[in-house]
Amino acid sequence: MQKTALIMAGGRGERFWPRSRKNMPKQFLSLTDEGKTMIQLTIERLLPIVDVKDIFIATNKDYLALMKEQLPDIPEENIICEPIGRNTAPCIALAAAHISKKYDDAIMMVLPSDHLVKYSSMFQTTLRDACDVAMEGDNLVTIGITPDYPETGYGYIKFVNEYSEGNGRAFKVDSFVEKPDLEKAKEYIASDEYLWNSGMFMWKISTILQKIEAFMPDVYEGIMEIRNALGTSMQEDVLERIFPKFPSISIDYGIMEKAKNIYTIPGTFGWDDVGSWLALERIKRSNEYGNIVDGNIVTINTKNCIIQGTGKLIATVGLDDLIIVDTEDATLICDKDQTYDIKKVLENLKICNRNEYL
Repeated sequence: MQKTALIMAGGRGERFWPRSRKNMPKQFLSLTDEGKTMIQLTIERLLPIVDVKDIFIATNKDYLALMKEQLPDIPEENIICEPIGRNTAPCIALAAAHISKKYDDAIMMVLPSDHLVKYSSMFQTTLRDACDVAMEGDNLVTIGITPDYPETGYGYIKFVNEYSEGNGRAFKVDSFVEKPDLEKAKEYIASDEYLWNSGMFMWKISTILQKIEAFMPDVYEGIMEIRNALGTSMQEDVLERIFPKFPSISIDYGIMEKAKNIYTIPGTFGWDDVGSWLALERIKRSNEYGNIVDGNIVTINTKNCIIQGTGKLIATVGLDDLIIVDTEDATLICDKDQTYDIKKVLENLKICNRNEYL
């Protein structure tokens, strides 16, 4: 069966402010030493599995020019521009409509645009196994990440007995679990029955459309109307009229928590969701003082800091466990323990109508 991929690339990456901005969000930034942007690395990992003509990108219409600039090999008709953000369930439904116009049926892999993978060949093997399971019946498959510490910032997948009929090591999903507190996360790790929810999914187009029809009938009805208009002069008008009316709901809430035949394959391929500046401690090398520095930096008695600059000299004296990010028009200074509050800076800027800094 034909394999296709949907890359979801409409996020803002607010915890990477001030480098990640409304006009240049995280997925278009280079955060590793390879020099490639997050979305370029995502596409590169997929090419051994999916032909470039079968890779689709779902994004905000404001990012079309950036997409074409950074991904010149992706056909322009494969860039699906949402008129407004409506979370992952409507996003996936819209993409399924586009793909179903091209193929009667196909495997659809759904992946975020801004995650990192250390071991690409292991990642590709896991995806192939997941696609094999998705081809059998009406299975919905998700990639769970084998946890190595009690993370409180991720949702979890609880799994049960092994699914022996499929190819690869797939397990039946018992439930999807919300982000836990630290004590609960420690319990999950100790039980060996939980995986991190990576937000990566595999299914047949026919399967996911069937589930949307069953569990989100209003969305299904609207998506079918949009599908009928695709390729016609009415396409944009119908999309602009219908899509904003959809509820803003995740695929987890809308489908995965209600459906049966859900399986997970544990991933052990060095995954990182690169959720905040702290991720640089996992993906970049620190110096002998535990600092991760990039730019024109001088440090004195400074340790365990993340310091990102441009051409301007940044000198630090006597600092510990801080994040410092300097751009042309804004500077962030943040305690490492409070990175989740960076979003509050953006909330404050919005309230004060200081939109030039967003």
